Amino acid sequence: MSKVQTTYKITCTASPSSVHVQLNSHAPILKSPGNNAKSPITRNFIVAFHVGVDENKKRGRSASVLKVEQVGSSTVEDVLDQNTYVNNNANWVNAKGAWLIHIVLIGIGKIIIDAIPGMAPQVSWTLVNLLYIALSYLMFHWVTGIPFQSDMHGGAYDDLTLWEQIDDGAQYTPTKKWLFSVPCLLFLASTHYTNYNLWVFIVNVCALGFALLPKLPQLHRQRVRFLSNDSVASGASTPIIQSFSPSGTSTPVGNEASGSTPGSSPVIITESHFR
Repeated sequence: MSKVQTTYKITCTASPSSVHVQLNSHAPILKSPGNNAKSPITRNFIVAFHVGVDENKKRGRSASVLKVEQVGSSTVEDVLDQNTYVNNNANWVNAKGAWLIHIVLIGIGKIIIDAIPGMAPQVSWTLVNLLYIALSYLMFHWVTGIPFQSDMHGGAYDDLTLWEQIDDGAQYTPTKKWLFSVPCLLFLASTHYTNYNLWVFIVNVCALGFALLPKLPQLHRQRVRFLSNDSVASGASTPIIQSFSPSGTSTPVGNEASGSTPGSSPVIITESHFR
């Protein structure tokens, strides 16, 4: 019994957007009384894998008008970094007199604004309300990180605001309840002393919402981005496409079948590799 050895040749061609794998089987034909063929049998299979986005169809994604994304992480490393040392940037809100200082600052601001000549009480209370909300928003919800000893915490607070650092991010603590109620009390006072003027009421309501929305638990560690531009290109990966030599045509032999250029050395896999 004659032993037939089949030779397999695999040629790979890679590009930034696709990978082409060509498999060639090369086997001689056994001579028989009715078969005088001398040329070997060669089969050619080509498989193309498109692994990227077509450069011709690649386009940038348009900028998003409004985007909400989460910042910070709760990994074990960050928790250890946050608890290594005391965070003096946030612990002062629980100290003695920290609650009373809000009432004192509001009273001082009211006295200074009333000292302006020609200042009406209605305008004075509205300005006090707006100034307090603006300063508290800047302090509690705009500035991130800690101003001193940031290296001692391994950068665990770099993306967190002061409100998110208070009580290690716990919700509904006594301090956060107090900070939530101060803008509400100031809003009621300013609305009462402006004789419930409609336009002033609308301004105070908008300011109140601007101060309370960032304090909600649903927006904890959430950031609202306007006109955020994504650098990721749109489009999905193209499915795998398989192509075979059309039937009824003559199969090329040698380098013409393998598709390799002269001088290249394709990988040769024989049947002995599969035993």
